[in-house]
Amino acid sequence: MLDIFDRIERDSGGPIGQYFEQGFGYYMYPRLEGELGPHMIFNGTPVLNWSLNNYLGLANHPAVRKADAEAAAQWGLAYPMGARMMSGHTRYHEQLEQTFARFEQKEDAFLYNFGYQGIVSTIDALTARHDVIVYDAECHACLLDGIRLHIGEKYKYRHNNIADCEKVLARACKVAEENGGGVLLITEGVFGMTGALGIIDQIAALKKKYAFRILIDDAHGFGLLGAHGRGTSEQLGCMDEVDLYIGAFAKSMASIGGFVAGPHKIINYLRMNMRSQMYAKSLPMPLVIGNMKRMEIIDSPEGDALRAKCWQITRAIQDGFRKEGFNIGEAQACVTPVHIFGGVAQATKMAKDLRENYRIFCSMVIYPVIPKGMIIFRIVSTAAHTMEDVEYTLKAFKEIKAKLDAGLYDGDDIAEMTIK
Repeated sequence: MLDIFDRIERDSGGPIGQYFEQGFGYYMYPRLEGELGPHMIFNGTPVLNWSLNNYLGLANHPAVRKADAEAAAQWGLAYPMGARMMSGHTRYHEQLEQTFARFEQKEDAFLYNFGYQGIVSTIDALTARHDVIVYDAECHACLLDGIRLHIGEKYKYRHNNIADCEKVLARACKVAEENGGGVLLITEGVFGMTGALGIIDQIAALKKKYAFRILIDDAHGFGLLGAHGRGTSEQLGCMDEVDLYIGAFAKSMASIGGFVAGPHKIINYLRMNMRSQMYAKSLPMPLVIGNMKRMEIIDSPEGDALRAKCWQITRAIQDGFRKEGFNIGEAQACVTPVHIFGGVAQATKMAKDLRENYRIFCSMVIYPVIPKGMIIFRIVSTAAHTMEDVEYTLKAFKEIKAKLDAGLYDGDDIAEMTIK
Protein backbone atom coordinates (compact mmCIF):
# COMPACT_ATOMS: atom_id res chain seq x y z
CA MET A 1 0.00 0.00 0.00
CA LEU A 2 1.26 3.50 -0.85
CA ASP A 3 2.02 5.79 2.06
CA ILE A 4 0.52 9.22 1.44
CA PHE A 5 3.50 11.03 2.93
CA ASP A 6 5.93 9.01 0.79
CA ARG A 7 4.05 10.03 -2.34
CA ILE A 8 4.12 13.69 -1.35
CA GLU A 9 7.83 13.59 -0.49
CA ARG A 10 8.66 11.99 -3.87
CA ASP A 11 6.56 14.51 -5.77
CA SER A 12 8.31 17.57 -7.21
CA GLY A 13 5.77 19.83 -5.58
CA GLY A 14 3.91 20.68 -8.76
CA PRO A 15 4.48 23.52 -11.24
CA ILE A 16 5.18 26.04 -8.47
CA GLY A 17 6.23 23.84 -5.57
CA GLN A 18 9.20 22.46 -7.51
CA TYR A 19 10.87 25.85 -7.04
CA PHE A 20 10.24 25.97 -3.28
CA GLU A 21 13.86 25.70 -2.14
CA GLN A 22 15.01 28.48 -4.47
CA GLY A 23 12.01 30.72 -4.15
CA PHE A 24 10.61 30.58 -0.61
CA GLY A 25 10.82 33.94 1.12
CA TYR A 26 11.60 35.78 -2.10
CA TYR A 27 9.53 34.80 -5.14
CA MET A 28 6.88 33.00 -3.09
CA TYR A 29 5.89 33.92 0.45
CA PRO A 30 7.98 37.11 0.26
CA ARG A 31 8.54 39.03 3.47
CA LEU A 32 7.13 42.56 3.27
CA GLU A 33 7.54 44.55 6.47
CA GLY A 34 7.04 48.05 7.80
CA GLU A 35 3.97 50.28 7.60
CA LEU A 36 1.42 49.06 5.07
CA GLY A 37 1.51 51.25 2.01
CA PRO A 38 3.31 52.12 -1.22
CA HIS A 39 6.70 52.14 0.47
CA MET A 40 7.66 49.10 2.54
CA ILE A 41 10.67 46.99 3.45
CA PHE A 42 11.56 43.86 1.46
CA ASN A 43 14.56 41.79 2.55
CA GLY A 44 15.75 44.72 4.66
CA THR A 45 15.58 47.23 1.78
CA PRO A 46 12.97 49.96 1.08
CA VAL A 47 10.88 49.21 -2.03
CA LEU A 48 8.07 50.88 -3.97
CA ASN A 49 5.23 48.43 -3.42
CA TRP A 50 2.55 47.74 -6.05
CA SER A 51 1.31 44.53 -4.47
CA LEU A 52 -1.33 45.54 -1.91
CA ASN A 53 -5.08 45.45 -2.56
CA ASN A 54 -5.40 48.50 -0.33
CA TYR A 55 -7.29 50.42 -3.01
CA LEU A 56 -8.48 53.37 -0.93
CA GLY A 57 -5.49 53.49 1.38
CA LEU A 58 -7.62 52.71 4.43
CA ALA A 59 -5.08 50.31 5.95
CA ASN A 60 -3.29 53.22 7.62
CA HIS A 61 -6.07 55.79 7.68
CA PRO A 62 -5.86 57.50 11.11
CA ALA A 63 -9.59 57.16 11.86
CA VAL A 64 -9.53 53.49 10.88
CA ARG A 65 -6.43 52.72 12.95
CA LYS A 66 -8.02 54.53 15.92
CA ALA A 67 -11.29 52.59 15.59
CA ASP A 68 -9.43 49.26 15.29
CA ALA A 69 -7.25 50.00 18.32
CA GLU A 70 -10.08 51.21 20.54
CA ALA A 71 -12.26 48.22 19.63
CA ALA A 72 -9.41 45.80 20.34
CA ALA A 73 -8.78 47.46 23.70
CA GLN A 74 -12.47 47.39 24.65
CA TRP A 75 -13.45 43.95 23.37
CA GLY A 76 -10.27 41.93 22.83
CA LEU A 77 -9.88 39.53 19.92
CA ALA A 78 -11.92 36.68 21.45
CA TYR A 79 -15.27 38.47 21.71
CA PRO A 80 -17.77 37.17 20.68
CA MET A 81 -16.79 33.62 21.50
CA GLY A 82 -18.42 31.00 19.30
CA ALA A 83 -20.24 30.68 16.00
CA ARG A 84 -22.96 33.21 15.17
CA MET A 85 -25.80 30.69 15.45
CA MET A 86 -24.82 29.50 18.93
CA SER A 87 -23.15 32.27 20.93
CA GLY A 88 -21.26 34.61 18.59
CA HIS A 89 -24.05 37.00 17.57
CA THR A 90 -24.26 40.65 18.66
CA ARG A 91 -26.26 43.75 17.76
CA TYR A 92 -23.09 45.16 16.19
CA HIS A 93 -22.98 42.29 13.72
CA GLU A 94 -26.61 43.01 12.86
CA GLN A 95 -25.90 46.72 12.51
CA LEU A 96 -23.03 46.09 10.10
CA GLU A 97 -25.21 43.75 8.04
CA GLN A 98 -27.93 46.40 7.81
CA THR A 99 -25.29 48.90 6.67
CA PHE A 100 -24.29 46.65 3.77
CA ALA A 101 -27.90 45.91 2.83
CA ARG A 102 -28.68 49.63 2.61
CA PHE A 103 -25.47 50.41 0.76
CA GLU A 104 -26.08 47.72 -1.86
CA GLN A 105 -29.82 48.52 -2.01
CA LYS A 106 -30.82 44.97 -1.09
CA GLU A 107 -33.33 43.73 1.45
CA ASP A 108 -30.80 42.04 3.71
CA ALA A 109 -27.16 41.03 4.10
CA PHE A 110 -25.19 38.43 6.02
CA LEU A 111 -21.60 38.73 7.26
CA TYR A 112 -18.85 36.26 6.39
CA ASN A 113 -16.18 35.61 8.99
CA PHE A 114 -13.79 35.01 6.08
CA GLY A 115 -14.49 35.90 2.47
CA TYR A 116 -13.09 32.82 0.71
CA GLN A 117 -14.86 30.21 2.80
CA GLY A 118 -18.02 32.32 2.90
CA ILE A 119 -18.23 32.32 -0.90
CA VAL A 120 -17.59 28.57 -1.11
CA SER A 121 -20.30 27.92 1.45
CA THR A 122 -22.80 30.26 -0.20
CA ILE A 123 -22.66 28.35 -3.48
CA ASP A 124 -22.87 25.04 -1.63
CA ALA A 125 -25.95 26.14 0.33
CA LEU A 126 -27.78 27.68 -2.63
CA THR A 127 -27.70 24.80 -5.07
CA ALA A 128 -29.46 21.41 -4.87
CA ARG A 129 -28.64 18.31 -6.93
CA HIS A 130 -31.08 19.11 -9.76
CA ASP A 131 -29.91 22.71 -10.13
CA VAL A 132 -27.45 23.74 -12.84
CA ILE A 133 -24.56 26.15 -12.37
CA VAL A 134 -23.29 28.31 -15.25
CA TYR A 135 -20.01 30.14 -14.68
CA ASP A 136 -17.30 32.20 -16.35
CA ALA A 137 -14.21 30.17 -17.26
CA GLU A 138 -11.93 32.61 -15.41
CA CYS A 139 -13.79 32.70 -12.10
CA HIS A 140 -11.63 33.03 -8.97
CA ALA A 141 -10.53 29.93 -7.08
CA CYS A 142 -13.04 30.54 -4.26
CA LEU A 143 -15.90 30.39 -6.77
CA LEU A 144 -14.46 27.32 -8.46
CA ASP A 145 -14.09 25.55 -5.12
CA GLY A 146 -17.74 26.27 -4.33
CA ILE A 147 -18.79 25.07 -7.77
CA ARG A 148 -16.81 21.83 -7.31
CA LEU A 149 -18.95 21.01 -4.28
CA HIS A 150 -22.07 21.02 -6.45
CA ILE A 151 -23.09 17.43 -7.27
CA GLY A 152 -25.36 18.50 -10.13
CA GLU A 153 -24.62 19.76 -13.63
CA LYS A 154 -22.22 22.67 -14.08
CA TYR A 155 -21.26 24.36 -17.35
CA LYS A 156 -18.66 27.04 -18.00
CA TYR A 157 -18.67 29.63 -20.76
CA ARG A 158 -15.73 31.37 -22.41
CA HIS A 159 -14.50 34.33 -20.41
CA ASN A 160 -16.66 37.43 -20.89
CA ASN A 161 -18.09 36.00 -24.12
CA ILE A 162 -21.80 36.84 -24.14
CA ALA A 163 -22.54 34.70 -27.21
CA ASP A 164 -21.04 31.61 -25.58
CA CYS A 165 -22.67 32.55 -22.27
CA GLU A 166 -26.10 32.59 -23.88
CA LYS A 167 -25.45 29.31 -25.67
CA VAL A 168 -24.41 27.62 -22.41
CA LEU A 169 -27.25 29.28 -20.49
CA ALA A 170 -29.85 28.02 -22.96
CA ARG A 171 -28.53 24.49 -22.54
CA ALA A 172 -28.48 24.82 -18.75
CA CYS A 173 -32.07 26.07 -18.62
CA LYS A 174 -33.22 23.14 -20.75
CA VAL A 175 -31.45 20.60 -18.53
CA ALA A 176 -32.73 22.27 -15.35
CA GLU A 177 -36.30 22.22 -16.63
CA GLU A 178 -36.03 18.54 -17.51
CA ASN A 179 -34.63 17.73 -14.07
CA GLY A 180 -36.92 19.98 -12.07
CA GLY A 181 -34.16 22.31 -10.96
CA GLY A 182 -33.11 25.92 -11.40
CA VAL A 183 -30.12 27.78 -12.85
CA LEU A 184 -27.54 29.87 -10.98
CA LEU A 185 -25.12 31.96 -13.05
CA ILE A 186 -21.88 32.84 -11.27
CA THR A 187 -19.37 35.45 -12.36
CA GLU A 188 -17.13 38.21 -11.04
CA GLY A 189 -17.58 41.95 -10.96
CA VAL A 190 -13.85 42.49 -11.54
CA PHE A 191 -11.53 39.68 -12.53
CA GLY A 192 -8.66 40.16 -10.12
CA MET A 193 -5.88 38.81 -12.31
CA THR A 194 -6.69 40.82 -15.46
CA GLY A 195 -8.56 43.86 -14.15
CA ALA A 196 -11.38 43.18 -16.63
CA LEU A 197 -14.96 43.99 -15.64
CA GLY A 198 -17.46 41.16 -15.82
CA ILE A 199 -20.13 41.58 -18.49
CA ILE A 200 -22.83 41.66 -15.84
CA ASP A 201 -25.10 44.10 -17.65
CA GLN A 202 -25.09 41.93 -20.79
CA ILE A 203 -25.77 38.81 -18.72
CA ALA A 204 -28.57 40.57 -16.84
CA ALA A 205 -30.23 41.42 -20.16
CA LEU A 206 -30.56 37.68 -20.84
CA LYS A 207 -33.10 37.47 -18.02
CA LYS A 208 -35.65 38.66 -20.57
CA LYS A 209 -35.19 35.34 -22.41
CA TYR A 210 -34.18 32.84 -19.74
CA ALA A 211 -35.14 32.04 -16.15
CA PHE A 212 -32.02 32.11 -13.95
CA ARG A 213 -30.47 33.86 -10.97
CA ILE A 214 -27.21 35.85 -10.92
CA LEU A 215 -24.56 35.72 -8.18
CA ILE A 216 -21.52 37.97 -8.48
CA ASP A 217 -18.32 38.04 -6.48
CA ASP A 218 -17.33 41.72 -6.52
CA ALA A 219 -14.31 41.56 -4.23
CA HIS A 220 -12.30 43.97 -6.39
CA GLY A 221 -15.25 46.22 -7.27
CA PHE A 222 -16.93 46.78 -3.90
CA GLY A 223 -16.13 50.20 -2.44
CA LEU A 224 -14.30 51.27 -5.59
CA LEU A 225 -16.48 51.12 -8.70
CA GLY A 226 -19.67 53.04 -9.38
CA ALA A 227 -20.68 56.60 -8.56
CA HIS A 228 -20.99 55.75 -4.85
CA GLY A 229 -18.59 52.82 -4.62
CA ARG A 230 -21.39 50.25 -4.63
CA GLY A 231 -19.45 48.13 -7.07
CA THR A 232 -19.41 46.85 -10.62
CA SER A 233 -23.18 46.43 -10.80
CA GLU A 234 -23.61 50.12 -10.00
CA GLN A 235 -20.93 50.99 -12.55
CA LEU A 236 -22.80 49.02 -15.22
CA GLY A 237 -26.28 50.11 -14.16
CA CYS A 238 -27.65 46.69 -13.25
CA MET A 239 -27.84 46.57 -9.44
CA ASP A 240 -31.48 45.44 -9.43
CA GLU A 241 -30.79 42.55 -11.80
CA VAL A 242 -28.03 41.08 -9.62
CA ASP A 243 -29.81 38.65 -7.28
CA LEU A 244 -26.96 38.03 -4.84
CA TYR A 245 -24.08 40.47 -4.41
CA ILE A 246 -20.90 39.41 -2.60
CA GLY A 247 -18.43 41.97 -1.29
CA ALA A 248 -15.10 41.26 0.39
CA PHE A 249 -13.33 43.30 3.07
CA ALA A 250 -9.81 42.37 2.00
CA LYS A 251 -9.61 44.89 -0.86
CA SER A 252 -11.05 48.42 -0.60
CA MET A 253 -11.83 47.90 3.11
CA ALA A 254 -8.29 46.72 3.98
CA SER A 255 -9.75 44.28 6.49
CA ILE A 256 -10.93 40.67 6.87
CA GLY A 257 -14.31 39.13 6.11
CA GLY A 258 -17.06 39.80 3.64
CA PHE A 259 -20.82 39.77 3.10
CA VAL A 260 -23.56 38.55 0.80
CA ALA A 261 -26.56 40.80 0.10
CA GLY A 262 -29.89 39.88 -1.47
CA PRO A 263 -33.57 39.11 -0.79
CA HIS A 264 -34.46 38.80 2.91
CA LYS A 265 -35.81 35.24 2.69
CA ILE A 266 -32.77 34.01 0.77
CA ILE A 267 -30.33 35.64 3.18
CA ASN A 268 -32.18 34.06 6.10
CA TYR A 269 -31.91 30.68 4.37
CA LEU A 270 -28.15 31.20 4.05
CA ARG A 271 -27.93 32.16 7.72
CA MET A 272 -29.32 28.75 8.59
CA ASN A 273 -27.47 26.65 6.01
CA MET A 274 -23.96 28.00 5.40
CA ARG A 275 -21.67 25.44 6.96
CA SER A 276 -18.61 27.70 7.01
CA GLN A 277 -20.52 30.17 9.19
CA MET A 278 -22.52 27.68 11.29
CA TYR A 279 -19.43 25.73 12.35
CA ALA A 280 -16.81 28.47 12.60
CA LYS A 281 -16.15 31.32 14.99
CA SER A 282 -17.93 34.62 14.47
CA LEU A 283 -16.16 37.69 13.07
CA PRO A 284 -14.28 39.19 16.07
CA MET A 285 -15.64 42.43 17.48
CA PRO A 286 -12.62 44.64 16.62
CA LEU A 287 -13.15 43.72 12.95
CA VAL A 288 -16.88 44.42 13.17
CA ILE A 289 -16.38 47.85 14.77
CA GLY A 290 -13.42 48.64 12.52
CA ASN A 291 -15.43 47.72 9.42
CA MET A 292 -18.18 50.10 10.52
CA LYS A 293 -15.65 52.94 10.48
CA ARG A 294 -14.40 51.85 7.06
CA MET A 295 -17.94 51.87 5.67
CA GLU A 296 -18.55 55.29 7.18
CA ILE A 297 -15.58 56.60 5.18
CA ILE A 298 -16.43 54.73 1.97
CA ASP A 299 -19.99 56.11 2.03
CA SER A 300 -18.92 59.74 2.44
CA PRO A 301 -17.39 62.64 0.45
CA GLU A 302 -13.98 61.50 1.69
CA GLY A 303 -14.66 58.10 0.14
CA ASP A 304 -15.49 59.84 -3.14
CA ALA A 305 -12.16 61.68 -3.00
CA LEU A 306 -10.21 58.49 -2.26
CA ARG A 307 -11.87 56.70 -5.17
CA ALA A 308 -11.04 59.62 -7.46
CA LYS A 309 -7.38 59.51 -6.38
CA CYS A 310 -7.15 55.76 -6.93
CA TRP A 311 -8.61 56.13 -10.42
CA GLN A 312 -6.22 59.00 -11.20
CA ILE A 313 -3.25 56.77 -10.38
CA THR A 314 -4.78 53.83 -12.27
CA ARG A 315 -5.45 55.77 -15.46
CA ALA A 316 -2.00 57.35 -15.39
CA ILE A 317 -0.15 54.06 -15.08
CA GLN A 318 -2.38 52.21 -17.56
CA ASP A 319 -2.12 55.00 -20.14
CA GLY A 320 1.64 55.06 -19.58
CA PHE A 321 2.07 51.32 -20.11
CA ARG A 322 -0.02 51.43 -23.28
CA LYS A 323 1.94 54.43 -24.59
CA GLU A 324 5.20 52.51 -24.08
CA GLY A 325 3.80 49.57 -26.05
CA PHE A 326 3.16 47.19 -23.15
CA ASN A 327 0.33 44.67 -23.33
CA ILE A 328 -1.96 45.16 -20.33
CA GLY A 329 -4.83 43.20 -21.84
CA GLU A 330 -8.39 44.21 -21.05
CA ALA A 331 -7.63 46.05 -17.80
CA GLN A 332 -10.55 48.30 -16.86
CA ALA A 333 -10.28 48.34 -13.08
CA CYS A 334 -7.45 49.19 -10.69
CA VAL A 335 -5.51 46.00 -11.38
CA THR A 336 -3.00 46.34 -14.22
CA PRO A 337 -1.46 43.12 -15.56
CA VAL A 338 1.74 43.74 -17.52
CA HIS A 339 1.92 40.79 -19.95
CA ILE A 340 5.35 39.68 -21.12
CA PHE A 341 6.35 36.61 -23.13
CA GLY A 342 8.86 34.44 -21.33
CA GLY A 343 9.45 31.45 -19.10
CA VAL A 344 9.90 30.92 -15.39
CA ALA A 345 13.65 31.58 -15.53
CA GLN A 346 13.16 34.91 -17.31
CA ALA A 347 10.38 35.87 -14.90
CA THR A 348 12.55 35.31 -11.84
CA LYS A 349 15.44 37.29 -13.33
CA MET A 350 13.19 40.20 -14.24
CA ALA A 351 11.61 40.15 -10.79
CA LYS A 352 15.04 40.08 -9.16
CA ASP A 353 16.20 43.02 -11.27
CA LEU A 354 13.07 44.99 -10.41
CA ARG A 355 13.40 44.30 -6.71
CA GLU A 356 17.16 44.55 -6.25
CA ASN A 357 18.16 47.26 -8.71
CA TYR A 358 15.02 49.32 -9.21
CA ARG A 359 13.57 48.75 -5.73
CA ILE A 360 10.13 47.98 -7.14
CA PHE A 361 8.03 45.18 -5.66
CA CYS A 362 5.08 43.77 -7.61
CA SER A 363 3.61 40.29 -7.80
CA MET A 364 4.96 37.92 -10.45
CA VAL A 365 2.43 35.51 -11.96
CA ILE A 366 3.50 32.44 -13.93
CA TYR A 367 2.19 29.03 -15.03
CA PRO A 368 -0.08 27.33 -13.91
CA VAL A 369 -2.01 30.47 -12.96
CA ILE A 370 -1.57 31.67 -16.55
CA PRO A 371 -0.57 29.75 -19.72
CA LYS A 372 3.01 28.60 -20.26
CA GLY A 373 5.23 31.10 -22.04
CA MET A 374 3.59 34.09 -20.37
CA ILE A 375 4.61 36.26 -17.43
CA ILE A 376 2.41 38.79 -15.68
CA PHE A 377 3.72 41.51 -13.41
CA ARG A 378 0.62 42.60 -11.52
CA ILE A 379 0.36 46.28 -10.60
CA VAL A 380 -2.30 47.26 -8.04
CA SER A 381 -2.99 51.00 -7.85
CA THR A 382 -4.09 52.66 -4.61
CA ALA A 383 -5.09 56.10 -3.44
CA ALA A 384 -1.87 56.15 -1.40
CA HIS A 385 0.39 56.07 -4.47
CA THR A 386 1.66 59.26 -6.09
CA MET A 387 2.25 60.40 -9.66
CA GLU A 388 5.99 60.24 -8.90
CA ASP A 389 5.55 56.55 -8.11
CA VAL A 390 3.84 56.10 -11.47
CA GLU A 391 6.52 57.91 -13.45
CA TYR A 392 9.36 56.02 -11.77
CA THR A 393 7.66 52.66 -12.35
CA LEU A 394 7.00 53.32 -16.03
CA LYS A 395 10.64 54.30 -16.56
CA ALA A 396 11.84 51.15 -14.80
CA PHE A 397 9.59 48.85 -16.83
CA LYS A 398 10.71 50.49 -20.06
CA GLU A 399 14.31 49.66 -19.16
CA ILE A 400 13.38 46.13 -18.06
CA LYS A 401 11.62 45.53 -21.38
CA ALA A 402 14.71 46.69 -23.29
CA LYS A 403 16.86 44.23 -21.34
CA LEU A 404 14.39 41.42 -22.05
CA ASP A 405 14.40 42.21 -25.79
CA ALA A 406 18.22 42.26 -25.76
CA GLY A 407 18.33 38.75 -24.26
CA LEU A 408 19.83 39.76 -20.92
CA TYR A 409 17.37 37.53 -19.03
CA ASP A 410 17.82 34.46 -21.24
CA GLY A 411 18.91 31.06 -19.94
CA ASP A 412 17.21 28.22 -18.10
CA ASP A 413 18.72 28.86 -14.67
CA ILE A 414 16.43 30.23 -12.00
CA ALA A 415 17.71 33.43 -10.39
CA GLU A 416 18.75 32.18 -6.98
CA MET A 417 18.68 34.40 -3.92
CA THR A 418 20.29 34.19 -0.52
CA ILE A 419 17.27 34.27 1.74
CA LYS A 420 17.95 36.24 4.89
